[in-house]
This record gives sequence, structure tokens and C-alpha cells, in this order.
Amino acid sequence: MSVVVFGSINLDIVVEVPRLPIKGETIVGNRFFSAAGGKAANQAVAIAKLGVPVSLVGQIGEDSFGQTLIQSLQTAGVNTSGITVNSSTYSGIASIVVDEMGANTIACAAGANNLVREKELEQFELLLPQAKIALLELGIPIATVLNAARLAKAHDCFLILDPAPVISNFPEELYGLVDLMTPNEIEASQLVGFTVDGVTTARQAASFLHQMGVKNVVITLGSQGALYSNPTENFWVKPIPVSVVDTVAAGDAFNGALTAGLASGKSLTEALSWGAVGGALAVTKSGAQASLATKDCFHQMLKQQLLSQ
Repeated sequence: MSVVVFGSINLDIVVEVPRLPIKGETIVGNRFFSAAGGKAANQAVAIAKLGVPVSLVGQIGEDSFGQTLIQSLQTAGVNTSGITVNSSTYSGIASIVVDEMGANTIACAAGANNLVREKELEQFELLLPQAKIALLELGIPIATVLNAARLAKAHDCFLILDPAPVISNFPEELYGLVDLMTPNEIEASQLVGFTVDGVTTARQAASFLHQMGVKNVVITLGSQGALYSNPTENFWVKPIPVSVVDTVAAGDAFNGALTAGLASGKSLTEALSWGAVGGALAVTKSGAQASLATKDCFHQMLKQQLLSQ
């Protein structure tokens, strides 16, 4: 079963520092590197690395960054036929600062991602007949996301939405189109209007999202694990203890692995275990796509987790 991912493509520019700077402060970093990133691109690479056929739809600029991004995606095995190149703008970038504990702050210049519209929607629709799962995120214009969701449902695709970054004008119609929404605790808090920081508040947030029309909800809470909920039941997904190096792309790794599990014929419950393993492995390495698990490493940890249950 194939997957189509639609959303942002960025080059990550990363500085590692002893601690995150406060407002107005300059911190001297220990290391600098650049790497391919962007939420949708990361998710597509996570899926491809687990051996699932995946296509990515988005836009890059006609610049050296764009060339690097395309090459990285193709090397990982992602079908890039749905990516358009815009000669009138620059490729998106993300400036990331990571501290010694793996926490990070991120600022993005969206560039070509802000111009994703009709042409990319046409590419998306061309790929949908071969896909059973569509994965969207909010790093492109919200009107494009909403139209993509409508197209995915018209083609009877299982629609997953990673609602990041959360926007103030989130359209109510989108809730009802989503089969599975996967916010982290910050995004869930922004969507529901109260702080989500544990089991009780995550359940309350999931209930709110169900009332808005979302069929299935997974709220991730980092080292606390994740809550899965549908309108009739919910359960906690236990965290996998690992040594954290860098939390960049952990959510993308979770979403990618979960989607790969569903595309591989696993139940949603089983796919959640895939997501937990993917997210755990991602935080043990630096970078975004470089931290995403290889198929062998992933299945080794997945087997260990199944044996320990």
C-alpha cells in the first residue's frame, strides 16, 4: 500500500549550544551543520526508510538548497515527481538551535512552501488513485491543506493530519475530514484552548477534538508517551526509554513510522507501536532526516518492544 505526503520541504540550519539562549542573549555554539528537513519531507523519508512506497508533494526554489533537498529525498527512496520547482522564490529554511539536553527552538522562513497552491494540488490528485493513505501537515497555506483534505476524501484515502504548526484560523471543516489527528502536547493545547500536559488533560483534549469531528486522535507527550483516543475508547501508549541527543524531527519520525505501519497492513493499535519506536530512535541521533531509523534498526527495536510486553 502506498502513501502520499503533502507539505513543507526545508533545509535545516542547525547550531548546537550548551543551553538555549534567552531573549537578547548570544550563546556560542559547539557545532554547526545543515541537513535536509521540513515536516512533510521528514515524514516521507521516515516512511521510505521503512520500505513503504511514498510520494511527496510540495515546492522548492530554483537554488542550491533545492537541489540538495531533492537529492536527499531521492537517495532515501522518496518519489519526488510531485515536487515543483519555482524559479521566482527561494527554498524554505529552518534555523534550529539545539541544547545539550536535546531541547530545541526553531524559526522558519517558508519561502516556496508559502506558494504551494493549484499546481501542487494537481500533482497531489494525480498520485491519490495509487495511494490508500494521505498524510498532511500545516507548513503550507491552510487553504491548500483544506483542498488537499477534500481531494483525499474524494479518493477514499485514509487521511492523517499532523496539525503543526497550529494556526489561528484553523478551519472547522478540516476536523471532520480527518481520520487521524496527531498533535503533540503544545499543538493540542493551542487547538483546544487549555494546557495539555498529562493523561487527564490529554483525554479532555481528545474529547474536544472528537466533538469537532475528528475520528481518531493521538496526542504525543514526549517522554510521557502518547494517548490514543476514538469516540468510544482510549488508552495510553507507554514511552520507550532512550538516551536523548536531539528531539528535532521526533514527531515527524513518530508520524512517519505510524503511517508506515498502517500502510503495511497493521491495525491502528499496532501502528502506534511503530510510531513509538520511530520517535524513540529519532531522538538518539542529531539532525532531522539523518536521525530517522533504518528498516533493520527499526525492526530490531520493534521486536524487542514486543518481546518485553
